[in-house]
Amino acid sequence: MPAPARSRPLKKDFFSQTFKGQKPVVFSENARPSTIPPHIRHLAWSSTGAALATTSGSKVRIWNPDRPNVKSSQELLGHVGSVEKLVWNPTREGEIATTGNDGTVKLWDVRVGPGAHNKAVPVKEIALGDGGLFLAWSPTGQHLVAGRRDDVIVPIDVRMGAMGNTEDLTMQEGRKLGSAQTNQMAFSNSGREVFATTGEGTVKVLDWPSMVRISSHIGHNTRLTSYTRHFSTHSTLTPAPHTVYNTVLMATLWLSVAATLSSRSGTQPTGSASTPSQT
Repeated sequence: MPAPARSRPLKKDFFSQTFKGQKPVVFSENARPSTIPPHIRHLAWSSTGAALATTSGSKVRIWNPDRPNVKSSQELLGHVGSVEKLVWNPTREGEIATTGNDGTVKLWDVRVGPGAHNKAVPVKEIALGDGGLFLAWSPTGQHLVAGRRDDVIVPIDVRMGAMGNTEDLTMQEGRKLGSAQTNQMAFSNSGREVFATTGEGTVKVLDWPSMVRISSHIGHNTRLTSYTRHFSTHSTLTPAPHTVYNTVLMATLWLSVAATLSSRSGTQPTGSASTPSQT
C-alpha cells in the first residue's frame, strides 16, 4: 500500500496567522507535568499523524494526540541504554523501528496492543555489532539503513522479517562511506538515492542499493547533523546547532542536489518556493 498523500508545506508568511489562537498540547509521563522534563532524544509522527512516538532513556512511548495523557499512551520496552532514533514505516501504519546504544535495531507493531501495564515488547530485532546512531526507512518500506557509532552503515532487508512472518531480519554487510563521520541518512522520494550528511559539512548522494557515490555537495563550513526527506520538493538540511549559515549558500546546495536527482530522473529541478528558508 502506498504512503498516504502529504499536504504541501505551510509557507513562513502564513505561519502566525494559521496558528493564531492555537494552544500547545503537553505530553507528560507524570500526572502533573514536571518542571524538569525528561531527556527526550527523538520524536516522530506516524505517516498519517495518528500517533506520536518519543524516546526518553531506554523507553519508547507512543502517544495518542487526541488523548495526551500517559494513561492513554503505550510504552515500548526492550532496549538497554538510551534509544537514539526511531522511524515509522512509511507504508504500513503502526510499524516502527528503533535503535540505540545497546547496538540493536528493533521492530514494533503498536497495533498488536500492549501487554500488562500498557507495555509492549519488540516483534523483531537484529544486532548491529555496535551502538546504533540513526535509522532511515526506504519509501517502499522494504529496507532500513542503520548507522553505527563507528560510522559503519548497515542496510537491513525487512521484507523477510516483516510483521507476521516467522523469518528473521536480514542484515547486509556494513561499510564506511569515507573517513568523515556520517551523522544522518535519508532516502529520496523515489527510493533510488540515499543522502548522507557528514562531519565535513557535505551531503553525499549515493545510489541505492549499491551505495556508490553519485555526487558530493558542500554547503557548510562545519558538520551537517541531519537531512530530512521533503515530500513535496527534495530536502531540508539542518546544520550543527551553533552554525549560522548563509541562505544563498543553502539555496545553492539545494539546487545542486536537486540537479543531481533531476539528471537521474530526466526532469528539470524546480526553484521558487522550494528553496530552504532561513533558520
